[in-house]
Amino acid sequence: MFSDDTIAAISTAPGRGGIGVVRLSGPASLETATSIFHAKSQAQLDQPSRAHLGRVIDPATSEIVDEVILTFFKSPHSYTGEDVVEISCHGSPIILARVLQLAIDRGARIAEPGEFTFRAFLNKRIDLAQAQAVRDVINAQTQYQARVATRQLEGELSIRLTPLKDTLVEVIVHLESSVEFVEEDISPQTASLLLTKLQLVIDALSAIADSFSFGRYLKEGFDLAIVGRPNVGKSSVFNRLIGTDRAIVTELPGTTRDALYESTSISGVPVRLIDTAGIRETTDLVESIGISRSRTAIADADISLLVLDASEPLTGDDIRLLNHVSQERRIIALNKTDLPARFDAASIPAVDGEVISISALTGDGFDLLTGKIFERLSGDAATERDDIMLTDARQHAAVRNAIEQLRDASERMRSGELEEIVLLKLRRALSALGEITGETLTEDILGQIFSTFCIGK
Repeated sequence: MFSDDTIAAISTAPGRGGIGVVRLSGPASLETATSIFHAKSQAQLDQPSRAHLGRVIDPATSEIVDEVILTFFKSPHSYTGEDVVEISCHGSPIILARVLQLAIDRGARIAEPGEFTFRAFLNKRIDLAQAQAVRDVINAQTQYQARVATRQLEGELSIRLTPLKDTLVEVIVHLESSVEFVEEDISPQTASLLLTKLQLVIDALSAIADSFSFGRYLKEGFDLAIVGRPNVGKSSVFNRLIGTDRAIVTELPGTTRDALYESTSISGVPVRLIDTAGIRETTDLVESIGISRSRTAIADADISLLVLDASEPLTGDDIRLLNHVSQERRIIALNKTDLPARFDAASIPAVDGEVISISALTGDGFDLLTGKIFERLSGDAATERDDIMLTDARQHAAVRNAIEQLRDASERMRSGELEEIVLLKLRRALSALGEITGETLTEDILGQIFSTFCIGK
């Protein structure tokens, strides 16, 4: 990616719409745009942050391409920090492609994926954590995802890391001064003070790192397998959770012969629901294949929702499933509570945690059920977190690396290791934190990150 030329791209989503935007960024963006734009008024087009009505005209044929609105954003007060022009056209893919081609013919270059945001990063309009949040905002499938990504875009993570990095720099400066200007080792009192500061940084970073256990589910989603013996109401639970009659429901046991998949969200977290075939002892070949796939789904799922029929006594198949599905990865739902109960949660062997009573017919208990699923995913994280949340694996790895370096440095300081060795560990920790905001990343890694963006962003 070059930062000294002018780039152009269609910045709105593919397809037809009321409005489509062609964006240009770079030193010649205004010159390029005005070479194909004819305003309907005599206003000066170089006045920033003003919208001008006019037409795009092909200079070669004098053909009117579209009636548009041109807006100029003067450097550095633009998204990229460079001169930026946005041409708002009618949202026809044919018109947008024509306007883009005219800009390319007049000297602009088609932008690489994520190049507009990359330039914003290079020009220090945003840091790398905010740049990645731009992609997350665009890719958000739920309001909860969008809310978390927007907070990251506002710089929440960077703001949280800044005082921690400042404290780390203070410790490094103190140790470097000791190495340069003092012939004897630092005093025990000073060492204790520095260790206390390092521990505060470690604790704060550990809290940030722990948020990733839920943050990765929020970003990537999770798999929830609905399991149980035949005719306990798995497909009815499946339909209730997705809000539509997707799975066939009958009174006949074994109606579901293969796993059925559907994407939805639970408390704002994307989820892939898996309605599995009923698991029981059988000699039927087709049903056996379905049961085998159900067991695979259980093994691969992040959470298994084990459905039991509260209107019938526990069976041998129920007991085998209770023993088979891991307690750490299961939630037990007693279905058909609209019918007279034949047993309760107290009679279920080897139960760990709360059992949720539900009725797929009436919907009773499903709020508690979805709350339990969210609680199992989030742990101590709440829906309305006042803290930041890590959702990116690269950022999580960088934080974990920093924590390891700081712990190692603290142990070496306690054992009286040379200050030079301790400083080496502290500098590595500072470098790891710099990877999150982009201060210490190499160009090839930056290229890999921004290549995952859409072209117009």
